[in-house]
Amino acid sequence: MTPPRRVLIIVENLPVPFDRRVWAEATTLVEAGYQVSVISPMMKGFTTPYERIDGVDVYRHPLAEAGSGAGYFREYAGALAHQFRLAMKVRRERGFDVIHACNPPDLIFIVAAAFKLFFGVRFIFDHHDLCPELYEAKFGRKGLIHSALLALERATFALADISIATNQSYREIALTRGRMKDERVFVVRSGPRLDRMVIRPGDSALKRGRRYLAGYVGVIGKQEGLDLLVGAVAHLVNHVGRTDVQFAIIGDGPELANVKALAKAKGVADYMDFYGRVDDDLFLDALNTADVCLNSDRACAMNDKSTMNKILEYMALGKPIVQFETTEGRRSAGAASLYARPDNVADFALKIDALLNDPELRRDMGALGRERVLTQFSWAHSAPALLRAYAKAFERRSPVALPGRRAPVAPVGE
Repeated sequence: MTPPRRVLIIVENLPVPFDRRVWAEATTLVEAGYQVSVISPMMKGFTTPYERIDGVDVYRHPLAEAGSGAGYFREYAGALAHQFRLAMKVRRERGFDVIHACNPPDLIFIVAAAFKLFFGVRFIFDHHDLCPELYEAKFGRKGLIHSALLALERATFALADISIATNQSYREIALTRGRMKDERVFVVRSGPRLDRMVIRPGDSALKRGRRYLAGYVGVIGKQEGLDLLVGAVAHLVNHVGRTDVQFAIIGDGPELANVKALAKAKGVADYMDFYGRVDDDLFLDALNTADVCLNSDRACAMNDKSTMNKILEYMALGKPIVQFETTEGRRSAGAASLYARPDNVADFALKIDALLNDPELRRDMGALGRERVLTQFSWAHSAPALLRAYAKAFERRSPVALPGRRAPVAPVGE
């Protein structure tokens, strides 16, 4: 009997199973007969050092989240040390043939390099974020750190046997900046699992007595543009005169306190409920209640090239969307969304107003979005691409030569 192929997934920025993409990948691999272990950080609600969930062995480590430049160094250095420690533990207890690294940051290749060099494991790079563009979006500049992030990205691609891209834009980055071979780059979209995205009656109490509910789900950071959303709400209330809409904001992040303060300063705090991170029940209640769903990502290179999970989740539940114009936003949503001019809060507010004034348009856009998910973008369409990427990774070994020694050639199919 052939032993199962063993996989170690490492993710740093979100805990598992909270990270829905990583969890979909892990459980898909288990269903396909792989033995899967995951290393992820401890965060609120996910603090058990080890547990086995749905056939996946989950190992968690503490994470000192950054609040400053020095904080980033402590966070990343500490995470790397924990990842290496836990990888050694997994190797002793279960073993692994592949390290599957999920960025950000583009540092996990350092852990993978040691195991590839000394133990011949394969390395799969799961490209979730464009780290150089993410830095530019967060800090508004390039400079030396941006150049260093490009170098780390190149090193990650150089070590990778396979690269997994979340969309076509990321695939183009892998082929150009990463110089990957075409046949070793696979697009695996972060499609929603339809068994989780259940259409069901909403909860009218979330409307706080108003006629409509607008929903937002996602991280609350600088690049997500929640300050722009607050500006749009203020324009809708104070200039359009629309006072019949409540806004449900689900998610957490470094800008949450600032966004709440801005809502209060603009006089719209009563129109916006900030729920933080929530369980699946409240998540589904809010989105199923929503008459329109929102994506306020500000215009930048990072957001233009990235597919946002929230967009596909809104579509899976048949919800019409308002978002600022981006390349990948339009590629994903198509006619299921209205597109405001980039970072223009007045136009964003007017798009919300137009949708709320047209129930037939809302219905038709929601149906189009649901159809796109069913026929193109659900996880059922992504899973086969993931398994093809793994099949390619196992076609042959990619041994690394030690200094002064010629790398052995492994037979195809080993």
